Amino acid sequence: MTYRFLAAAAADSMAAIEYYDGISLGLGLGFVEELERTVQRILLHPEAWARLSDGHRRCRMRRFRYGVIYSITSDTVLVAAVYHLHRRPGSWRERS
Repeated sequence: MTYRFLAAAAADSMAAIEYYDGISLGLGLGFVEELERTVQRILLHPEAWARLSDGHRRCRMRRFRYGVIYSITSDTVLVAAVYHLHRRPGSWRERS
């Protein structure tokens, strides 16, 4: 199984990386590493995470308060959003 970030999810990720690097140099890299581990968990068990709607699921990141929102096609995980769980957590739906 492969994965792909939609443009909005890539923008979410970049904004989070910039935010965390502004707090402490290198923390943005920590976010990237945790995001990669989260995507790998999703790829191993794509249907294990909380269902948000008929087509989307959310896997929470362990170290950061973010969720990776994704959908599953036959052989691809499409990452739709990377969202902070305490800042308007349902607003990703407005752009889907």
